[in-house]
Amino acid sequence: MTTSPTASWSGMVPVDDTALAVTDTGGPGRAVVYLNGAYADRRPWRPVIAELGAGWRHITFDGRARGRSRRSADYSFEAALRDIDAVLGARGVDRPLLVGWSYGASLAVHWAERNPGRALGVVCVDGAVPYGLTGEAGRARIRHLFRRMRLLLPLVRPFGLAARMSADRHADVNIEANEITAAIGPVLDRVACPVRFVLATGASLGGQEEEMEEMRASLDPVLARNRDIRVSAKVASNHSHILRKDFRAVAAAVRETAAALDGGAR
Repeated sequence: MTTSPTASWSGMVPVDDTALAVTDTGGPGRAVVYLNGAYADRRPWRPVIAELGAGWRHITFDGRARGRSRRSADYSFEAALRDIDAVLGARGVDRPLLVGWSYGASLAVHWAERNPGRALGVVCVDGAVPYGLTGEAGRARIRHLFRRMRLLLPLVRPFGLAARMSADRHADVNIEANEITAAIGPVLDRVACPVRFVLATGASLGGQEEEMEEMRASLDPVLARNRDIRVSAKVASNHSHILRKDFRAVAAAVRETAAALDGGAR
């Protein structure tokens, strides 16, 4: 499916008390909107975008206090969902194909569930599975992790690996994200568009290998309940490296999702 060509554009999109740095490659192809990891900027998507090529309209943006976007008083999950609406509205996109990594995958699934008929499809990259660290013990573990990392966060920020916020605010984002993913099963059940997962292997920052594999296995009952949801690939790289090392599998999942829409075309 193609649409009228759209000119490429980069700039700031205002929303609430902030503004988001957005890039739209334009072109006549189907619009793909990329949703970043919790503290990442948009740079990790570059290999995926290069692999898909110019036949698609690629829209990327930095979240609040990430990358080139400005700070905000609100870093909640609901605010991040409003940011998607703001970017879509500013770029005139009504029916996106959403591709999300980690936190961004949960955003994609929630946006698709709240906007039936608008989301063309969703690709979840090692995220949006019904598992999370919750309760007092989970919250304490997350806060301890980020307090240990408080001196490291400013050092990795220039590389797009942390946000311009305190360690405690990082922890707040992570605590809310874990609560949302732990309860995401019914949301996945209600999604009525093609959803494809690309799952990583092994451990991740803050999660041992056994725990991460248990997390990924939590998707199995969802797959049995919703025929629109499938695993496109399980790759060898871990959660942190999946976009860099297995970008071809992610791009293939985007094509697979589009093919499901087109009845096997593309």
